Amino acid sequence: MSAPEFKDGLIKEIPNLRAFAASLSGSMQLADDLVQDTLLKAWGNSDKFEPGTSLRAWLFTILRNTYYSLYRKRGREVQDSEGTYAERMAVHGNQESHLDLADFRKALAKLPEEQREVLIMVGATGLSYEEAAEICGVAIGTIKSRVNRARTKLAELLSIKGLDDLGPDRQSAAAVHRTSSEPIRP
Repeated sequence: MSAPEFKDGLIKEIPNLRAFAASLSGSMQLADDLVQDTLLKAWGNSDKFEPGTSLRAWLFTILRNTYYSLYRKRGREVQDSEGTYAERMAVHGNQESHLDLADFRKALAKLPEEQREVLIMVGATGLSYEEAAEICGVAIGTIKSRVNRARTKLAELLSIKGLDDLGPDRQSAAAVHRTSSEPIRP
């Protein structure tokens, strides 16, 4: 891979890296620092990237390792079990969906870190199970079980009993029902 192609690949992945870093750290300022460190490390080690493999997975691995190294050096890890940091990052709206999102963030913060991490990798950033396994350094089956446990725990925390509980809010459902029950006019 040429240097310009590698640079373009790095730039393309910045939004995904920021989202993942923010989910790990709970702070946009720290997330930006982590992304910057990740990009510097990736650029300095571009000769170690194997063309034909996933650049995103490689970058996520660097970011994840950078995050854990930072907290090992500090000798502590910031826990956000009450969702304090996530709440500060929230954009407060006046819609009913804001309550749903706030509930989701609180439930997500209650998951064990390893489950939350893989759920974000697979569910939010779109990484494959294989890529997530490579990033975490575990077997694919471990990733699948962590994602399954995370989804089950989220459903429990959000009081989702079945598929009927998933879907649009009451207002959206009413609007869809209203338009679907009206006859189609030419």
